[in-house]
Amino acid sequence: MVEKFQNQFHLHFSNPALLATALKHRSYLNLTNEPRINSNERLEFLGDAVLDLVATHFLFEKFPNKTEGQLSKAKSVLVSKPVMGDIARELSLGELVLMNRGEEKTGGRRRKSILADAFEAIIGAIYLDMGLEAARQFIHHYLLSDIKKILRKGLYKNYKSMLLEYAQGNNRGLPVYKIIEESGPDHAKEFVIGVWLGNEKLGEGRGKSKKIAEQEAAKQAVQKLQIDES
Repeated sequence: MVEKFQNQFHLHFSNPALLATALKHRSYLNLTNEPRINSNERLEFLGDAVLDLVATHFLFEKFPNKTEGQLSKAKSVLVSKPVMGDIARELSLGELVLMNRGEEKTGGRRRKSILADAFEAIIGAIYLDMGLEAARQFIHHYLLSDIKKILRKGLYKNYKSMLLEYAQGNNRGLPVYKIIEESGPDHAKEFVIGVWLGNEKLGEGRGKSKKIAEQEAAKQAVQKLQIDES
């Protein structure tokens, strides 16, 4: 998988073990009996921070007349899991991720959350192996070069931000998200999360991660409250 990745993306790591770790979903550890710390989650954490910095710098320079709020909204779209997942799918990254058969059989190679995490972990690995400039070039080539298309689609809305702005603007306090149900093994968790404003439950979402479930719950709330989604 490491060799396939390097050939496909024309990147050559001084330390290929970093790339191997970036491609290692936690379900794969069941096959190798490795501790969870050896999955790609730590590199994803680092890659997320690198991506945030690069995207913020890019937007700051590209849109000198936009306000902080407008830049924040654009960035939240660019670095969102749905966007990362779609890009990773287009790059056929799912074929390179190391996972166990159970995860694969349940559609893991096309699951946006897994693909998005791997994409960010790869950014983290590139940063550690080749430096910030190499990571910046990777992000620009595969993400930021399509910024107009991504933002124009209007498909990636941050419903949590919409709900928060509504709540603050109407003096209704802060939305509260609570886990209603959590099921499945560690490598295939599913969450049901509800969202409340005050004592009123406004939505309920289901997803393979807490973030996805919260967005689904917030989407229901936004639609129930008839908040402008434009």
